[in-house]
Amino acid sequence: MTVDHQTIPPAALRRRGVLRAAGAAGLALASGGHAWAQGAAGWPTKLVTLVVPFPAGGGTDAFARPLAAQFAKSTGKTLVIDNRGGAGGTVGASFAAKAQPDGYTLFMGGVHHVIAPSMYPKLDYDIEKDFIPLALLANVPQVLVVNPKTVKATNMTEFLAFVRANPAKLNYASAGSGTSHHLAGELFKLQTNTFITHIPYRGAGPALQDLIAGNVDMLFDGLGSSASHIKGGRIKALMVSGNKRNPAFPDVPCAAEVGLPDYTVTTWYGLWAPKGTPADVQARIVEEVRKLGAAEELKTVWASNGADFGGMTQQQFSAMVSSEVKRWAQVVKASGAKLE
Repeated sequence: MTVDHQTIPPAALRRRGVLRAAGAAGLALASGGHAWAQGAAGWPTKLVTLVVPFPAGGGTDAFARPLAAQFAKSTGKTLVIDNRGGAGGTVGASFAAKAQPDGYTLFMGGVHHVIAPSMYPKLDYDIEKDFIPLALLANVPQVLVVNPKTVKATNMTEFLAFVRANPAKLNYASAGSGTSHHLAGELFKLQTNTFITHIPYRGAGPALQDLIAGNVDMLFDGLGSSASHIKGGRIKALMVSGNKRNPAFPDVPCAAEVGLPDYTVTTWYGLWAPKGTPADVQARIVEEVRKLGAAEELKTVWASNGADFGGMTQQQFSAMVSSEVKRWAQVVKASGAKLE
């Protein structure tokens, strides 16, 4: 049957048009809402980008890449590592803060990003306001490593004696001004009453390579990125931070053993999403991270790097971020650390 629209009164046509439009809109809303609900419940449905705010080869990479490999096994989707280094990790953070808040661009930052607010006079993002903390991924002690060719000390007693007798003779590399590597060095100088020249790099990877090459003398590094080089004899570990030895390196003394009980610096890495990411998507990501952390493959990698997987709830990690911002502000003020 066909209908001749010319025989239908105009008012009826208008009513029919309104009903059709309303029906179409309702169907679109229903299907759109259903699709969005499926997207949240079924996340990820496509590849996910993980912004790593340092060059490849550094401490963040040491955990990001195994995480990406396990993510692919667990979800069948790709986790793409997007290395965006510069300005102590703040370039990558700025980029990630402006990403679409849909769960498909995530940010892997860390302790550097709770230090930055006290070091940089002006940032175009706020780590507490423009990001949503999701999960603590790794907690790693800092380690003092030296090039055995340029630093002849075989233990901390010899090292401290040499540094105190030769102020400004040695230098230390960092992943950049305002990073944990930098502040770890400044805190060490403050607590040991020594002077060592700071040389900032554009990431822990380049800093570590120059240490291995003998172009710098020492580095306060996260144990994760230095671990393989310590085991390979290319660099020497003199001390791990904190009050206990690390199981991965039982022969390396802790700070408390060498007379530095308050040297409790740790390098930690966490996962954030841009502000505005829906709560149900956040929950899916947090659940997936929990599954990844329980995988034996990842446990093995973390243990070999001397690290602990996060083990915090999302709320606990959020509280930790706020606490760390305040803590490092006090260290920056006490040490007088400056951007270089």
